[in-house]
Amino acid sequence: MVNGTATKENERRERTRAPAAHAAGLGTAKLNPFGDLHTLQHLSARLARALRGVFEPLLRQEVRAWAEPLVVQRFADYRTERSDGLTAWTPMTMSLPGGAALCVLDGRFVLELLDLFFGGTGAAPATLPTDFSPAAEAMVGRLVGTVVTPLKAAWEPLARIDFQPMRVENNPAMLSVDGDDAMIVTRFGIAAGEHKPIFLDLLYPVAALRPHGPSLTGKVLDKQEADPAWRNSLTRSVMNVRFPVRSVLAEPVVPLSMLMALKAGDVIPISFAPDVPVMVGTDRLGAGTVGTSNGFAAVRLTSIARIDEGLNS
Repeated sequence: MVNGTATKENERRERTRAPAAHAAGLGTAKLNPFGDLHTLQHLSARLARALRGVFEPLLRQEVRAWAEPLVVQRFADYRTERSDGLTAWTPMTMSLPGGAALCVLDGRFVLELLDLFFGGTGAAPATLPTDFSPAAEAMVGRLVGTVVTPLKAAWEPLARIDFQPMRVENNPAMLSVDGDDAMIVTRFGIAAGEHKPIFLDLLYPVAALRPHGPSLTGKVLDKQEADPAWRNSLTRSVMNVRFPVRSVLAEPVVPLSMLMALKAGDVIPISFAPDVPVMVGTDRLGAGTVGTSNGFAAVRLTSIARIDEGLNS
């Protein structure tokens, strides 16, 4: 990604993939019991926007992030689809029964990030090693640990699922995932500038998400305009909210010895400027002059503070 150049062809995944809804073959279990996973696709698009904040500090430049159409496939088929090169397979335990999620990253990209982290230009070796070094494993753990935060936030409206990264593996045979297990594969493209994009895959076991099937397949509705009567009623209610308004004439400061010697009849001298501050709660509304109105003490406003300087200060 760091040194490659993007083209129209490699902006998307290189292999064509079957759609998410699968038809069961004779004598085989149906891989996707959900149907069209509308909500999960929407969730992935939301997560893609948050991934920009994960990768931009690591790559030290602005990136584009997008979610590709998700698919449901056997884990063995997914492994076959990927190349045999160095790959980071990181299980993530879920607070759901039915298995762990997986975060899958290309090994070359991991080594490029590692080079950037130690002040390099983001270059990976021409010939990739067969295993990750301890430093590379630590880099994967750092990255996946950062991804977990927006991942949990993206799932929050649907289900409160806690994800905990485990030790990274470079050999998928070491994972506790059976080749026949059905997985929901969500793929995210990350591209910086004109460089060739990389893809981060998040895999969810179908068995773990089965209890949330109705939520995952619900259609995402566009936002509707608020009902005018409801909006007018809300506006009237908000306008009737009461705020305390006060003016600070003076705040004299005296030594403790004077306070200890005070008695009834003593006078504490004060002085104040022509304009005194006018406060709403703890925020400054403006300034005014002290006087009288209809026989009552009053303050005439001489200036109003700007909203961004006064009420937010």
